[in-house]
Order: sequence, then structure tokens, then C-alpha cells
Amino acid sequence: MPHPVPLNNVDHHDLTVAVAHGAAHGDAVNQVLLFPNEFETAQRDYPILFRRDERGGFYAVALLGLDPDDNLFLGPDGWRASYIPAVRQRGPFSPAPDGQGVQVDLDDPRVGQAGESLYLQHGGTAPYLAHIEAVLDVIREGQAINAPLFAAWEAARLLRPTTIEIDLGDGQTCAVEGIFVIDEDRLDTLDADALATLHRSGALRAAFMAVASLDNMPRLIDRRRQRHGG
Repeated sequence: MPHPVPLNNVDHHDLTVAVAHGAAHGDAVNQVLLFPNEFETAQRDYPILFRRDERGGFYAVALLGLDPDDNLFLGPDGWRASYIPAVRQRGPFSPAPDGQGVQVDLDDPRVGQAGESLYLQHGGTAPYLAHIEAVLDVIREGQAINAPLFAAWEAARLLRPTTIEIDLGDGQTCAVEGIFVIDEDRLDTLDADALATLHRSGALRAAFMAVASLDNMPRLIDRRRQRHGG
């Protein structure tokens, strides 16, 4: 069971955390939650797709693989990509419930192993913890802007449901179902007022980033063929 506690420089001054990625740490997934403020960096590596949650709201995912529980960016030496999504970068840390500060899961196997210090010997935040605080700020900001972004896209009717059919070679196929993408035809025909509204909110740039990210699909297929044959 997770055991999150508020992190502080008295009780946890000497705590160390191993920076590691692998199946044992929950990284063996074929999709991972992504926030809109990550689109610009994430679109260099991953296709960005959209799904609905059980309440009908939208959220973004980075597509990591084409088979269940298969992260094609995960190798023996860790995560191989120029950017790791924030929810996987954060490791055993999470934002405190009140929105301030950091929690650490003391039951996470990475905690207490030889690794990165959280605090400097004579006081102050160590570089690794400073990085984690920045990652958690990305999550907090992303949570705040997620709903307004999708509301703007829905108002402009930019989200299109689809299924991506993929030819893996040697007669193998797969399908990514239950997803939404940006409707490029609709995006191309928006009038000036709609474009201006989307631009002011940052939703237009995010839409272009999502469209550009789909250029990663052939590279993802190549990764799958190299790992599994075909």
C-alpha cells in the first residue's frame, strides 16, 4: 500500500531516492496521462491522443506502445526518449493534497535506496528535489488548464472520434480504439474569430502540437517491429 507523507527537511534530511524506470515502478504501460502544458515537448517523441473519462470529460495520453502493458520507450537502461511525461518523472513523489508542498511514498521501493539526496548536507534543497518540485508544478498547472483547454476545443468542434488501424507487417494488425484526435479539416476551416479566440487562450497552439505529434506514429511502429519482429 502507498504510504505518502509530507516531505520535510527534518524527518527526511538524509533520505535518498533511486532515479529508476522499469516495470517494477509502473512504467510498463502503453499509454500515459499527459497534460496540455507538456504537448510542446512531448510531441517530439510520442503521438498525442485524447480519451473520455467516466464522467465524460477529456484527457490526453501519450501513446507509448501498441500492445497492452508494452512501453516501447522502456529498455534495460531506463526510459529512452528526449522527454518523460511528468506523471512518470515524479517517481515516488506527489503534490500535497492542499496544493502546497510535496509528499513522498515511503513504501515505494526506490525510496531509501542508494540514489539522489533530497537535501544538501548543510541545509537547502538538493538539485534532484528541485527538479521534482518543478515536475510537480507541471502537474499542478496541467490539472488547472486541462478542462478549459478541452472546453475551448469542444466549443470549436475540433475533437473527432476515430480508430487508428495499424499494419504491423507480416499480416499483423492492431487498432487503437476509443480515441479522439484534432479534426484537421475543421481546424483548417475555422473563421478568423474562432482562430483568434483559440489563439488567445493558447488552445490553438496546443491543437497544432497535437496534430504534429501524429507524425511519431510511423516511428512508434518501427520501434514495435524492432522489439517484436515483423
